Amino acid sequence: MKKENFSSRLISWYEANRRKLPWRETRDPYKIWLSEIMLQQTRVAQGLPYYQRFIAAFPSVAALAKAPEQNVMRLWQGLGYYSRARNLHKCAKEVVNDFGGKFPNTFLALKKLPGIGDYTAAAIASIAFNEPVAVVDGNVFRVLSRVYGIETDITSNEGKTQFTLLANELLNKEHPDLFNQALMEFGALHCVPKNPKCDECIFSKNCVARQKNLQTLLPVKARKLKVRTRHFYYFVIRYKGKTLMKQRIQKDIWHGLYDFHLVEKPRPAKVQAILLGDPLLAGCEVIHESKSVVHLLSHQKLKVKFVALEMPPSKARDKKIKKSQLVGFSKKEIAELPKPILIDRYLNSEAIE
Repeated sequence: MKKENFSSRLISWYEANRRKLPWRETRDPYKIWLSEIMLQQTRVAQGLPYYQRFIAAFPSVAALAKAPEQNVMRLWQGLGYYSRARNLHKCAKEVVNDFGGKFPNTFLALKKLPGIGDYTAAAIASIAFNEPVAVVDGNVFRVLSRVYGIETDITSNEGKTQFTLLANELLNKEHPDLFNQALMEFGALHCVPKNPKCDECIFSKNCVARQKNLQTLLPVKARKLKVRTRHFYYFVIRYKGKTLMKQRIQKDIWHGLYDFHLVEKPRPAKVQAILLGDPLLAGCEVIHESKSVVHLLSHQKLKVKFVALEMPPSKARDKKIKKSQLVGFSKKEIAELPKPILIDRYLNSEAIE
């Protein structure tokens, strides 16, 4: 298929079928950047309310840069992949401090900002500044691999290079913004992972995957993450009328968020055995023990149990609590803390005074 035909068909389809989304009604690089960061690993339906809340709270990159990190993390709560939020805040500060509050207007300059890789830089550069550079994301991999019958592994360096070159060859240089959005939208709405709409497809006569019945096999993604199972026991400790929580300082996906006293075990364990073996918990009264719940992360399966405890006050316990970095919070204070969605769901299901 000629490059021009691919581009013209795609853009025509987009103009007739595009979803009306707020970040498509603007050339503001701040709003485009915010939407692209939020929609990484996140469906539009889930990300849209977050986008609207962020714009309401931080209407400009300067407002975001000025905000305390805790406020940013609290608004992000539930979207997951929290490093995105930390990089979002860091990037906003850099744009304000180093660029006077204006985003750089080229792909290469944008790539140097925190949290912005090839895909996000291409999206901002093409949509906000009309720079002719192609975006390559999961939707693009899927559409191009099927239409052109490409069987190169998309997780390999060779595959990424091949698809990037092809996307840039097909790119409509006059309207890179429309082309990029059209290609992503076509993958999101039409050439979907399962049960693509092949019978009504604008590329049906040219699509190699349709001709050879390869839709379920393309794109090729050889590398699979090994899922690790972890057993978490969260102890929700009531002490002197408040609930004890602490901020996570480990450099992990929940860095900077607040959770309860955590005991991790290599396999399922009895709560009473954990209480006896933990110096902080010895002598506490169990008020409630939840059923085990499963929380899935991209490469981890968490099996989690929450145990509500009442801890008798004493000076010795005060010292142990301080040493463990736990802090007492009221219900109102807890509501304002940024927390993993797992913790938030528990709190919303239990009466915490």
